[in-house]
Amino acid sequence: MDHADHPTAVLPGDVRIPLLGFGTWQATGEAGYRAVLDALDAGYRHIDTATMYGNEEEVGRAVRESGLRREDVFLTTKLPPERVGRERETIEASLRALDVDHVDLWLVHWPPSAPGDLIPVWREMLAARDAGLARAVGVSNFSTGQIDELIQATEENPAVNQIKWSPFLYDRQRHAEHRDRGVVLEGYSPFKTSDLSDPVLTRIAGAHNVSPAQVVLRWHIDHEIVAIPKSVTPERIRANADVFGFSLTAEEIRDIDALGKP
Repeated sequence: MDHADHPTAVLPGDVRIPLLGFGTWQATGEAGYRAVLDALDAGYRHIDTATMYGNEEEVGRAVRESGLRREDVFLTTKLPPERVGRERETIEASLRALDVDHVDLWLVHWPPSAPGDLIPVWREMLAARDAGLARAVGVSNFSTGQIDELIQATEENPAVNQIKWSPFLYDRQRHAEHRDRGVVLEGYSPFKTSDLSDPVLTRIAGAHNVSPAQVVLRWHIDHEIVAIPKSVTPERIRANADVFGFSLTAEEIRDIDALGKP
């Protein structure tokens, strides 16, 4: 499948986020650079980093050296909690490290520890977006209640909430809450929080001649949830990108959903 046909979700401002992304947490130094280059070579067009990961320079170098056009790669980075009050300075440092003039998505990595900082931080995120430093802005690890506070204060919903997510954490109500608010759900740690030897996953994997890990990623995509698996192993990076040759039936999706909360 041509990467141009990879499924996307639409964020405010008609920004399209690929439903399959490449996570770079703990992928630092030369190994991090090589992993991102391998991911882009394998067909990923969405790379997820963060100030906290300490690898923005390596990510930027890999994107530059991939030979791809900047507009063909969706880049996400994140504001760490200790940078509250220094939002503009932080995004500018990220852009310098990545060697780009904007990111596609900038997230508040964790809710600020002081509840009174919630709305001011969000206003700074929106200001950075309006200044053209990020095409879309969102949050990570936020509760539905915290998202509602942002929407009530500013009438601007976060484009994305990036949270820990997998079939075993599936929560129908939480999924619906995001959808109802126009917030795209993005899941991290899809494998770490899954039992890949679970009989439901192995049976469905067998039926499609794919691995249980590929079934987990396809389940995200069929739910229109963004998945950001991470790996530094070239074979695994390739396998994780190879999830567009099959799709799950409605019955298979229901069986996988049932692994999560009732």
